[in-house]
Amino acid sequence: MTVLVASDLDRTLIYSAAALGLTMPDPVAPRLLCVEVHESRPLSFMTETAAALLAELTADSRVVFVPTTTRTRKQYQRIRFPGRPAPYAICANGGQLLVDGAPDRDWRRQVAKRLAQECAPLEEVHGHLLDSADPLWLRKARVAEDLFAYLVVERDLVPDEWLKSLEEWAGSRGWTVSLQGRKIYAVPRPLTKSAAMREVARRTGAEHTLAAGDSLLDADLLEAADEGWRPGHGELADAEWHAPNVRALTTRGVVAGEEIVRQFSRAVGRLSA
Repeated sequence: MTVLVASDLDRTLIYSAAALGLTMPDPVAPRLLCVEVHESRPLSFMTETAAALLAELTADSRVVFVPTTTRTRKQYQRIRFPGRPAPYAICANGGQLLVDGAPDRDWRRQVAKRLAQECAPLEEVHGHLLDSADPLWLRKARVAEDLFAYLVVERDLVPDEWLKSLEEWAGSRGWTVSLQGRKIYAVPRPLTKSAAMREVARRTGAEHTLAAGDSLLDADLLEAADEGWRPGHGELADAEWHAPNVRALTTRGVVAGEEIVRQFSRAVGRLSA
């Protein structure tokens, strides 16, 4: 049996220093492995145990490991996972499908056609973000892969009323809003990780799919998988989001990433048996 393992990255599989959540006493804190460096500084981490488990998982010829992220291709390619290189990766929330590190042009054309038919154009949404955001709390505004937009903000200063109003405005135009740490994403509703996961499953002949994620942008991915897991932190946990095929873990922070890889490995072993 071929098993496809699609995992979200930030705050699911890998963690910034701010998201580690090391609440245990220092002497028993897990040893960490840096898996991403940006501008000569360590940026993202896994526990050493999680890294070893992932290397073992990806060495299994029955497993197709698919990193699945809202990051751009450039941001994704900074990450150095342990184990066998992933033959496929899903970036830009499903807008980019990488095959051996290179963008699949046919997939990108399919995505562009669907977005043009089903939602308001990026220019309109990006313009609204810039016009409505307050310079008091706005730090950066970015467009990713010409597919979606996001703001980097001072989270504590962003009014809840503004965020709710943005969600309603974007929703009426076929877009989804997601708050992840200091970033507010506006993403076209048809731009999904689940569609890209299904395409990889089709290409690889995967008979079973496993997934993990922590944010509202991961909900469709989790629902589309045969089995899924979410950590005890993040948007989905805060919203007490559940699905019949998804297990809600209680662990939080970087140790939740370790537990997710452990659950992937157990599921592959069970399916193989």
